[in-house]
Amino acid sequence: MNPNKVDRNHLLRLTDLPNVGPACEKDLRRIGIRVPAHLAGRDPYDMYAQLCLRTGVMHDPCVIDVFLSVVRFMQGEPPRPWWDFSAERKQTMARENLAPR
Repeated sequence: MNPNKVDRNHLLRLTDLPNVGPACEKDLRRIGIRVPAHLAGRDPYDMYAQLCLRTGVMHDPCVIDVFLSVVRFMQGEPPRPWWDFSAERKQTMARENLAPR
């Protein structure tokens, strides 16, 4: 969903979250996340690793940005576009020597 249209009081489905459409919903379900509440305490980088492992494909690292956006939103941060998290992801991955960049 477009971050500008998110209603924190209406979070029943994964697609009610910022930046989550049908494709991302499918990815989240692949790693066992069925409802927004399942994001509590999750690590977006670990979620990405799980997704790549389960699908056997290295997904675009921008998926991490989306995962960062939804986890942070569920922690109480305001909804933000996924690309707001790209610089943070790149810095974290460079610092941790994680691939992909």
